[in-house]
Amino acid sequence: MDDENINDLDYFVDIQPKRKIEFYEAVLEGLSLPQKTISPKFFYDERGSKIFDKICDTPEYYLTRTEIALLNDIQEELFSLVEPGSVVVEYGCGSSLKIKALLSALPDPSHYIAIDISKSHLISTAKEIASNYNNISVAAICADFMEPIDWPEKASFESLKRLAFFPGSTIGNLSPSEASQFLKYVRHLVGDEGTFLIGVDMKKDAEVFTRAYNDAEGHTADFNLNLLHRMKKELDADINISEFSHKAFYNENLEELKCTLLVILSRLLKLIIKSFPLRKGKAYILNVLINIL
Repeated sequence: MDDENINDLDYFVDIQPKRKIEFYEAVLEGLSLPQKTISPKFFYDERGSKIFDKICDTPEYYLTRTEIALLNDIQEELFSLVEPGSVVVEYGCGSSLKIKALLSALPDPSHYIAIDISKSHLISTAKEIASNYNNISVAAICADFMEPIDWPEKASFESLKRLAFFPGSTIGNLSPSEASQFLKYVRHLVGDEGTFLIGVDMKKDAEVFTRAYNDAEGHTADFNLNLLHRMKKELDADINISEFSHKAFYNENLEELKCTLLVILSRLLKLIIKSFPLRKGKAYILNVLINIL
């Protein structure tokens, strides 16, 4: 990223993994499994991040507007619990809607660090916050938050209290072992005196979940199918995207919502060195959202 694109930020740290290699290895491993699956973090290239912003605006997707409303409702409590001058670290920053609600509720936060795997989306959000909050220094770290992240050397806020922010019920995308490891990484970054504000969805009527992930405008379908577009573009995969359709469904017994790609026609999905048979009528898992409460 050119310097002129980040000159509004206090600093920018790029520890993004070599995405093409990582993506290829993840796809190769995931498609080799009996139940084929690919990590949801690979949804978030530049195009995928923009599609997700559209999902957040749909009437069916309740999570974003619900969390913003909650943040506004608990402003007084947040103000009393968080120390003035704290550093706010947001994992998976996405759009700026939620962090604006949080920063506006806190007592004089001094510094905001945005963390995201999608570099262009990350910098766009961080620059927006920098332009809207002149009294807060803003930085960005391009990284996979499922890997350990050290406190940035360029940050001159070593002694200040740190608040980690992880909204969107994103922790539900993680398996129990992954969630446990992620929480350890958060503690490593914010320290023993740090605090953690997390958004977690709750169990509700299955129809609410089903509508939220099968929106009428088709943005969620576009979001999931974007993974195939990435495979064609970045990995030269031989694949006809029109032969796949999106389907999301809620399993009440397991309390899981699964986002899948349903194969319409039998075919082979070919990567550079390997082919994978895909059966007609078989749904392959892209993402599993686990209800925690």
